[in-house]
Order: sequence, then C-alpha cells, then structure tokens
Amino acid sequence: MKATHHYFNQLTGLLLGLVLTLAPQTRAEELVPPASSNTDKTNSEVLATYKKMSLEELMNQEVTSVARQPEPYRQAPSAIQVVTGEQIRRAGASSFPEALRLAGNLNVAQVSSVSWAISARGFNASVGNKLLVLMDGRSIYTPLFSGVIWNMQDYLMEDIDHIEVISGPGGALWGANAVNGVINITSKSAKDTQGLYAEAGGGSWLQDFVGVRYGGLLASNVYFRVYGKYFDRGSEDFADGTSAHDRWNRGQGGFRIDAERSPQNQFTLQGDFYTGKTTVTPGAEGNPPAQGNALGGNLLGRWTHTFAEDSDMTLQMYYDRAHLNAPFQSASLLGTNIPAGPLIDNLDTFDVDFQDRFPLGSRNRIVWGLGYRFTHDVTQDAPLVAFLPNRLDQNLFSGFVQDEIKLRENLFLTLGTKLEHNDYTGAEVEPSGRLQWNATDKQMFWGAISRAVRTPSRYDHDLFEPSPSYGTLLGTSNSLFKSETVIAYEAGYRAQMGKKVSASLSAFYNTYDNVRSLNLTSGGLPIVFQNNLEGETWGFELSADYQVCERWRLHAGYDFLHESIRVKTGLTDLNKALNETADPQHQVFLRSSLDLPWHLAWDVGLRWIASVRNNNGGTVGTLPSYFELDSRLAWQPTKQLEFSIVGENLLHARHAESGFAGPSQEQVERSVYAKVSWRF
Repeated sequence: MKATHHYFNQLTGLLLGLVLTLAPQTRAEELVPPASSNTDKTNSEVLATYKKMSLEELMNQEVTSVARQPEPYRQAPSAIQVVTGEQIRRAGASSFPEALRLAGNLNVAQVSSVSWAISARGFNASVGNKLLVLMDGRSIYTPLFSGVIWNMQDYLMEDIDHIEVISGPGGALWGANAVNGVINITSKSAKDTQGLYAEAGGGSWLQDFVGVRYGGLLASNVYFRVYGKYFDRGSEDFADGTSAHDRWNRGQGGFRIDAERSPQNQFTLQGDFYTGKTTVTPGAEGNPPAQGNALGGNLLGRWTHTFAEDSDMTLQMYYDRAHLNAPFQSASLLGTNIPAGPLIDNLDTFDVDFQDRFPLGSRNRIVWGLGYRFTHDVTQDAPLVAFLPNRLDQNLFSGFVQDEIKLRENLFLTLGTKLEHNDYTGAEVEPSGRLQWNATDKQMFWGAISRAVRTPSRYDHDLFEPSPSYGTLLGTSNSLFKSETVIAYEAGYRAQMGKKVSASLSAFYNTYDNVRSLNLTSGGLPIVFQNNLEGETWGFELSADYQVCERWRLHAGYDFLHESIRVKTGLTDLNKALNETADPQHQVFLRSSLDLPWHLAWDVGLRWIASVRNNNGGTVGTLPSYFELDSRLAWQPTKQLEFSIVGENLLHARHAESGFAGPSQEQVERSVYAKVSWRF
C-alpha cells in the first residue's frame, strides 16, 4: 500500500510539473481573460453551438474510435453511433447507463437500483464481458470479470462532450474484450468549460443531487476546471411491492488541465476521486440490510505532438485505484449454511500507451502503437465467494498496426491487427480487414471481417464458491480455460439524404467458439468453467434522423438480433447454453426533440423491448416485452438559467428489465425529478 501511494505521488508530481513547465510563462495580469474575449466559448455559447448544428454538421463531426484517428462520422466504416453532450442534456440523463440508452445499437437493461446490464449484439448476461468501455482513453472494466461495474463509473454529465458507441468487434485496435463493441466516453476539454456551472434538484428515485464546476486559466493557454457532485438514489421494489433495500449514494470530484504550449504540442492532466455506499438485503427474511461501499480515484496524463494535419504521436499514462466492498447474501449449499458477508477487492492499475500515425506516400495512412498494463489485485474472501490466489499481479503487453490503403480515389482498404500477451493464455492475435466505398460525398458503403477474443478473467480462472474455510469446496478455478473467440462478418451503409434526412444500416453475422460453460468434473465436484459452447448470432441495426423543421428533430432506430448458442456435440453445460445470453430479438426506439415558444424545450423518448429468453436455473425463463416512455420539459428564461422536469419509465408504475419472474426479481419504478442549472 505504501509503495502504491509513493508511486502515485511521484506520477502526480511528474505529470503536473510537465504540464506547467512546458507551458509558456505569462504575467499575472494575463491570467484574467478580458470580459469581451472572443477566444473561448462560454457555457451558453457552447450550448447554442450544439443547438444550431444541422444534420449535415452532425454527420461531419469527427470520431476517433473506428480508426484511432480523426475522421468524419459519415465516412467511418463501422456500425457507430454518436451520442452528443447536447443530446444527453436534453434527454435528462443523469448517469452513463441512461445516456447509453440514446445509442440505438445497445441493449441497456436496469437490473436493480445499483446495477445495469449493457451489451451490443447479444450476450447481455448479468456478468457481461464482451464490451470494452473507455473514459477519456482509460479502460474502466474490472479484471475480476472483464466487465464494467456501472455504479462505480460517474462524471458530471454537463462536461461530457460525446460518447462514441461501436457495435461489432474492435479487437484489431483496442484489444481483448472489444468483442461485440467499444464505448468511448469523451469529456470536454478544460478550454470549453470555462466559468461557473452549478446544478441541483431531486425527486422520487433520484432523490437529491447537486453538482458544481468551475473553469479558469492557470497561465496563458493553460486551462483548468475542477468539479464536485453528489447524489442519493432510492431503492427499487420487488414484484410484490416490498422494498429491495438497495438505495445508494455517491460523491465524486476531480479536475482537468489542458495546456497548449504551441500548435504542435498539447498536454492533458486529469483526475477523479469518488466514494459511495450501497445498501442491500444480505440474506434470509428478518436480517437487517447490509451496506457496501466503493472508493477510488484515477490520474491520467496525455501528451500529443502534431507533425502535420495527418501526422501525430500520443503518449498516455494513467493510474487507477479502486476499492470495492460488496455484500453477499447468506445461503445454504450442499448441507452447509454459509453466512452473509462482504467480498473486498482492492485493484491498482498502471497503464502506458503510445500511438503514432503518419502517411506513407500518397496512398497509405499508417497507425501503430505499443502498450503495457500492470494490475495488482488483492481480494478478501466473502463466506460465499473467494478468489484464489487472494493476491495477484498481472502484466499485459500489446502492440497494433493498421494501414488504410487508397485503392482508388473513393475506395479504401484497411488492414490491421493487434497482438497481445496476457498471463493466462499467452499471445493473442486479433486481425481485421475493412473495405470502404464512398459512392458519393454523402453516401458510403462498407464491409469488414474481424477476429476478436475475450481473454479469461479472474472470475473464469480464480473463483471459488464457497471459500474452503466452510468445508464444502465448489471450485471453478481452471488453468485450462481458453479465450472465447468470434469471427465477425459485417456490412453497412450510411447516407445523408438531402438536408433533412440521414440514415445508417449495418448487418452482421458472427460465429463464436469456446464460449464459457459450467460443468461438473469427472468426480462430480468441483464444478469448473469450461469452453463447451459455440454458436452464431446475426442481425441488423437501422437508424434514421429527420429534421422536420428548424425547431423539431426526430430519431428512429430498430435492432434485430437472432442468437443460436448451443452446447458442442458430445459435451455438456449445466446451464444448457442459457446463461450467456439474455437479449431481446427486437428493439425499437423513437425520440423527438422540439423547441417550443417562450424558451421551452420538450424531449420525448419511447422504446419497445421485445421479450427476453434467459436462464432460470438451467431452464428457460422469460422476461415479458414492454413499452416505456421518458420525457423532459425545460424552460430557459435566460442564457444562464434553466429549469427542467424529467420523467422516466412513465408508462408503468413498475416493470422488470432483467431476470425472470420470482420473489427476487426487481422492478424498475416510474420516477420524476426536477432540476435547476445555472451557468456564468
């Protein structure tokens, strides 16, 4: 612990010193921007810019997740959707999962008050593990199960610039776990968040919240912001109307510094710190609720040096510390009474990433990079759950290269691969090939073939239930667990059809092998994870935007997914191939964004989610289909002040989005909250 804090302090001092030392010095009077400065945008001006963006301008906004280099959204050869900061604000989204509902190529299901299941193109199990999520270039998944603990991820939503959501493999650039998609969350630069912003409000489920941010100048061309936020969220209910006792709260603060020493050099230093508590019912009826908590922080530094418009290099380092105290319920297993108790996990992550891009002649654009990640994970067993060994250090080495080849003026072939070495399965190769045809300036066709892997996590490799101290050993530790693999075939079309209509269509066919199964050993016990499943998924994703008039915009989306996951011939799975998939075959999304007279804005989002076939103890469980409606009405009497009221899940008093019918299935309740925000 002392060594970890020592290295953290050293890294903090090094990065902060680098930013301030390389920034040009200035006189004290230059630290205060002139009242009429045209250099920086105020908060209200930034909001006005988003409001004025036409569909054509939105199609031309830059994205980076597809090729790890900037390119217009309309020419990005992938099934990508972009959620802008303005869309997040107008929808009234108060968390990342709520914001991700705005991306029509994801399945977002709320499991309880504190947890969500989020996936792309299937495999939305309770422990989803095939979706890579990044926050400003920092991976936010946990190596415990190669997924995201969503209630440990937060930010001031006002300071989110945009979210890029790719459905489909991204392993060739982003590595393991980018199997079915990549989510890249990008915050605004400190330069674009100058001045004071404050918000507060409360309601039924989101009971109370407050947030504040201030941005200013440290030196000439050195911008900063600091922020803090806090919220309380209430409990959801079980189907019989009784409380699930899963209320929670969270406080978070942080900073960001952006320095532009010259047009060729940009530096970023940012960090966050958070703490929160969750309340759960730990076991049998009559037991008092138990409390879990999460605590952590991160520090990230990035330097970008630009050689030319199409040539630059980036060096990024980050350190992340996460503490998790997760209560588990009591249980009776094989004649042994296992008491309730918490699993404690302390994870330290250090990551360094280098990337370089440059043109090679007139027909090739090269992007390549190297990376290293070190994790130090220490767990303290719960009576029901243990990870052995309790202390584990892991190293991940990686490198990638990609070449975009101009075959003709409007035809491009992109070839690339990533090579990684992990401590569980050794070397993994993830190649891809992508063809792009720009039929016109506003129409683009693309196709791709990719291979991606989901490498083992501690959950696959080191899990024991319960811990050996309670006698009965039901172990899942298995050093022979392999990486899951997918070969993906994709094709798509994206177009700007005049000034009022844009549309995107993508289709896919994926073949999976070595998917996780649960099996008895030859002696009956222990139970182990194996790779006895295989199968295919196929489907398509369609989205369209229609600008009815200057004040009214509509968005529609439809997803179709067919899954066929099965046990390999001659092998077995205790869950009968049901445990890895809990996905609707159909999803429909409709959104309306309307500016009304008297400075009013009204946004409505309707979604229909088809029924879900899931795992009910090795038999088929069913989650019924449902319609739901979210709405936000806002009044902005001045450029600086806004009042809004947000209603979520308005069509039902309560409904289920995950699990199967039973006493432990939680229901998502109808909720309403009011908010006031002020910018200066």
